Order: sequence, then C-alpha cells, then structure tokens
Amino acid sequence: MANQRLDHLDKQILRLIAADARIPFLEVARACNVSGAAIHQRIQKLTNMGVLKGSQFIIDPEKVGYETCAYIGLNLKNPESFDEVVEQLKLIPEVVECHYTTGDYDLFIKIYTLNNHHLLNIIHDKLQPLGLARSETIISFHSAIDRQLPICDLALGEEEAKSEEGIEKTEAPE
Repeated sequence: MANQRLDHLDKQILRLIAADARIPFLEVARACNVSGAAIHQRIQKLTNMGVLKGSQFIIDPEKVGYETCAYIGLNLKNPESFDEVVEQLKLIPEVVECHYTTGDYDLFIKIYTLNNHHLLNIIHDKLQPLGLARSETIISFHSAIDRQLPICDLALGEEEAKSEEGIEKTEAPE
C-alpha cells in the first residue's frame, strides 16, 4: 500500500500537521489555498485510510521522572510463544515499543524506567519470567534525532499529475 494514492494536497496537509499537530484547520486551509471543509474531508480521508493514527500530546519522559531509556533485545527460549510474550509485555507500562525483528533478537523493546535500579528490577522481575533464553540491554544517553518521517513526493505519472492539477483547481478557497 505504498503511497496509498496520496495526492499533492494530502502531502501538503501532512507536512503542515506533522510540523504542528495543533495548527488550526483554517490555517491549514489558507496555506493550501482550499476551503476549511476540504481540509476536514481530507483529514477524515487520511484517518480512514490509516495514514493518520490520531493525535496525542508527547510527554517528555525525563521531565516526569523517567531518567533511563533502554533498548532491550529479547531471545525467547520458545519462539512459538511470541504472541503470549507480547501480551505480557503489554502489561508492563514502562515498555513503550515492541518490535518483531530479524537478526539477533526475536523481539526488540524500548523501555523507560525511573533509573538504572528500576531497569534492573523490570528485567529481573518482569522480563526474565517471560521465558527468555537471553537478553541484551542498551541504555540510551540521549536521543540525538527524534522527528516525524518526511512526506516525500514520489515521481507521478503524467495522468496522476494532470489529475492532481484538476483537484487543486476545483477546491475553492473559503
């Protein structure tokens, strides 16, 4: 489903709201030279397509007391227990991401803890009982890059480009 039929206006909207999720729709409409109703329709379309997965406030973990961010590669004793292990990981609130991976690990998680001692307790009391053959923990000192993905303009065929031009011209500003 690469690019899921996103046109120029969709991409322009995505760039604006990715830069500032609190931007008013009317401001987006003005920047895109279309009506506010058109923006509401496009946002709904992008949500229905699954391109937008909602909006949220981003809490700085360190500002609320979580001083340690770690990535942990997990190797399971019984790889058939993936689903059960993931369900158990969901019950650990400090685990904020979990990925099925290729390479050295069966699963790779991101975890925030209050400090290194709290991290040790989570590993010992909550992760080891999940049936790990082994784990490897990498502590992050600081996130050097943390951003949204860029919204790229992939080369369009002539027909799509003509279609986009027609769409832009038919959506009148408010």
